[in-house]
Amino acid sequence: MVKPDYNNSIVNLMSSIAGAFHKKSTYSELKQLPAKELENSKNIVLLVLDGLGYKYLMRRGLNLKENLRGKITSVFPPTTASAITTFLTGTAPQQHALTGWFVHLKELGVVTEILPFHPRIGGEEFTRYDIKVEDILEVKPFSEKLGVSSYIIQPRKISKSSYSRANAKKSKIFSYTNFNGLLRRINSAIKSHHQRKYIYAYWPLLDSIGHKNGIHSKKAQRHLLEMDKKISCFTKKLKGTETTLIITADHGQVDTQKEKLLWLEDHPKLKECLTLPLCGDARTSYCYVHPTKARQFQDYIKRKLSPFCQIYRSEELIKRKYYGLFEPNPKLIDRIGDYVLIMKENYVFRDKILNKKRNFHIGNHGGDSEDEMFVPLIVFNL
Repeated sequence: MVKPDYNNSIVNLMSSIAGAFHKKSTYSELKQLPAKELENSKNIVLLVLDGLGYKYLMRRGLNLKENLRGKITSVFPPTTASAITTFLTGTAPQQHALTGWFVHLKELGVVTEILPFHPRIGGEEFTRYDIKVEDILEVKPFSEKLGVSSYIIQPRKISKSSYSRANAKKSKIFSYTNFNGLLRRINSAIKSHHQRKYIYAYWPLLDSIGHKNGIHSKKAQRHLLEMDKKISCFTKKLKGTETTLIITADHGQVDTQKEKLLWLEDHPKLKECLTLPLCGDARTSYCYVHPTKARQFQDYIKRKLSPFCQIYRSEELIKRKYYGLFEPNPKLIDRIGDYVLIMKENYVFRDKILNKKRNFHIGNHGGDSEDEMFVPLIVFNL
């Protein structure tokens, strides 16, 4: 069990980057990469490789390891919606309050897929009904705080999404379709002008392969090796550009097996306690429990599911600073249910919506294991 360290996390990395542009952050700078080291960099590039856990990287002898500074923690839960929002806002979930892939928005009365910005069941984006991402995510984009030119580089299929545009604001958005295209876009941004600039780039494929094939699959390993070789060649071409390239991840992954997948529908006595579908992710579930069923819910978890998960009152995790430091967003408590279930080992817990098919991911994230929580800090001074 690993708790996020908000003095040595991706949040602190963002504080270091902000400090390099002489902007103050509430969270402390990262000791492994202080702002002072970045102050003379004309170009600061943050490349996020979705799903690249620190332990996963350390098991393989790669060029990336030659520039490895060490490990830092993700946020809680270590999952894309929470961690990518940290990169794009510079704040922890304690402040931005996007707490997983499935988020209950009390203000809309619906469980959502928060990054696609539509109901969990599917359908049109909420923007179709004049509801903006900014109405839900009341935190300014990180790049807007810096006072310099900035670029957001994302896959073409998400670069124009409401979430992406809301977190870009004045940043120039570049899109791509493959890894070579991503590197070309970074190069173009670096060479766009001679003033200081900040460049954020995101690559999702390792995470996608992990979900489908397993993070320890040969396909995932081949992809990591391919990225490693291309990044090595790319950094050599950037020598002399006064660029600092920082590579990290939003989270790592654990592989699981079908026998470790628990379905809520197989536990009807537990399901009848809930007033909403499960929220969060498959490794950390937020449970909204009817007040009259609270005792039944707790007893069932302890009697039937205690070998597979830990149960916490939601307020307890806020007090223990799982979601971050300082004053919490008032909406945070509404978005983490009454109880939080954190899965043990490599177990996952899911439910299904009416006529939706059951599906199975081999690779998963969002729990508190070392594999999921620790991400690498890789720094190239070019």
